[in-house]
Amino acid sequence: MFADRVTINVRGGDGGNGCLSFRREKYVPKGGPNGGDGGDGGDVIIRAAEGLTNLAHLSHQRHWKAERGEHGQGSNCFGKRGEPMTIDVPPGTIIRDRDRGHILRDLKHDGDQVVVAKGGRGGHGNTFFKSSTNRAPRQHEAGLPGEERWIVLELKVIADVGLVGLPNAGKSTLLSRISRAHPAIADYPFTTKYPNLGTVIVDSENAFVVADIPGLIEGAHAGLGLGHEFLRHVERTGLLVHLVEAIPVDGSDPVRNYEMIRQELAQYSQALADRPELVVVTKMDLTDAGESRDRIAREIGREVLSISAVTGRGVPELLRTIQQRLRDRPAVEAEIPLPPPASGPTRAPAPVAAPAASE
Repeated sequence: MFADRVTINVRGGDGGNGCLSFRREKYVPKGGPNGGDGGDGGDVIIRAAEGLTNLAHLSHQRHWKAERGEHGQGSNCFGKRGEPMTIDVPPGTIIRDRDRGHILRDLKHDGDQVVVAKGGRGGHGNTFFKSSTNRAPRQHEAGLPGEERWIVLELKVIADVGLVGLPNAGKSTLLSRISRAHPAIADYPFTTKYPNLGTVIVDSENAFVVADIPGLIEGAHAGLGLGHEFLRHVERTGLLVHLVEAIPVDGSDPVRNYEMIRQELAQYSQALADRPELVVVTKMDLTDAGESRDRIAREIGREVLSISAVTGRGVPELLRTIQQRLRDRPAVEAEIPLPPPASGPTRAPAPVAAPAASE
């Protein structure tokens, strides 16, 4: 199962109780108080860790609680502090308070972490209250409860390049050709049901990460198809590679297909639509694909690249162009505000009917 949004309850460990105790030894009259303090409860920590690709490992457990602190004991023995609970998530996870709506932390890099629920403070034993005027205190405190809150974890895949386009435009085939990723490939729409990541190694010193986003259809920004669930995964990409079929099997117009996807990106977020883009005409091994490519370039008024992921034609040139565009991109990419999240894990929704095409 793939999950890119989960809602969980986190609670810090309760603090241990302070101890009420007096020193009692033979031949030591009026030994005085010796009750130790309780230990603090453990914190709940969310940490970004490389090697995780989604949040599915958290979707089966809703409640997470750290260890409580031990109680204080006599002889001024303090209780042990509770062990913290660390929850690992993929880099790129945003942590949001469900009830207040504010973002607690954006964990972009491996090792980033944040305390989402602090443990309760341990209570003081009666030794703490000893004074010159209160030599036999009987006051002691109970430990405080740990902090508790509901949080929403939302993953936005961190990739250098995002592949966008209609279903079966050739995104998965291209990803499998240029990387070691093995996405599902078939000749029917919506083969890709969740984002796939692949690392492209250009040479010994250059590499970049590519995200294959499930195909968009008209109305995706309003919730149709699969792609609307995963558009946020291209928000952090430095470059969009827009794949357009040279000769769609369903007989649709490739120029209109391109313009429709551009419109969907703009209606989802204008900042995303303004992201640098490469237009790539795919499946150039088909008859009359060259004429279609020339028409696409002429009507959209911009340079286009052409490839055949099956034969490998044009792929090396595409990789060189992507590498050059990534070098020239701005140092800081604009962040796109997140829409209010829905609770619960996101699974791939049921496919919406779309014209069949070949991968």
